[in-house]
Amino acid sequence: MIPSAFEYTRPSTMDDAIAALRQAGEDAKILAGGQSLIPVLRLRLAAPSVLIDLGDLDSLRGVREDGDQLVIGAMTTHDELTRDHLIREHLPLLAEAAATIGDRQVRHLGTFGGSLAHADPAGDLPAVALALDAELLVTGPAGNRTVAAADFFVDYLTTALGPDEILTEVRLPKLTGWGCHYEKFNRVAQAWAIVGVAAAVRRENGSVAEARVALTNMGSVPVRARSVEEALAGQSASLESYAAAAAHAPDGTQPSDDVSASAEYRTHLASVLTRRALAAC
Repeated sequence: MIPSAFEYTRPSTMDDAIAALRQAGEDAKILAGGQSLIPVLRLRLAAPSVLIDLGDLDSLRGVREDGDQLVIGAMTTHDELTRDHLIREHLPLLAEAAATIGDRQVRHLGTFGGSLAHADPAGDLPAVALALDAELLVTGPAGNRTVAAADFFVDYLTTALGPDEILTEVRLPKLTGWGCHYEKFNRVAQAWAIVGVAAAVRRENGSVAEARVALTNMGSVPVRARSVEEALAGQSASLESYAAAAAHAPDGTQPSDDVSASAEYRTHLASVLTRRALAAC
């Protein structure tokens, strides 16, 4: 299908982008990489009056260190996440998950911030951001504010972003030395995850000192598997401990029934994939 008619603007500064968004109001859509938005427009599931393209805002790209955190610009592409040396050294979970997204075209055009702002619970990066305790910097007419990943994802395709706000950067604590892995199951290559698991484990003296686990597509938002984390704390770093903890992965989740899988099957997958992810860590 052909999208509904809309006006198009490509601001050269963040101030101009905020002004354009504020003027257009809720009828505007932000265009980052477009890999989620363009299909929605073509299906006429959204019909914005104005499209605001952030492609000229180079200040929203790149990765830098800030003490014990990495700061990633919202317009940094998935491909750049996979190749950046700082991310590969300090946040290998993010690099690994980004490498599983779509195909090469999607990874070269799609952006980190766009994926988070789109907030599809079947998307891979929202769960990773949740597992890594990301902090998201949001910019609007009143200035900047920081939103924790746990508070950013509100409902299906819904975030804490205001109608006149733009996600500008993501801050993530370094997990240097942690074991990390992203495990997902999809029907065919490049398809959305039926279920995914983002896991990171820190070990000390043969035991699990700390674990972080989040689930993809097990509810209307990414889900932090707190029961798994609590079951692992202080346990031996063994396959038996991982399997026992993974059995708690479905706790508190609300998986959907759809054409891809039943809720029962997703519940089964959550435990299986969590066990695999922890073992890989």
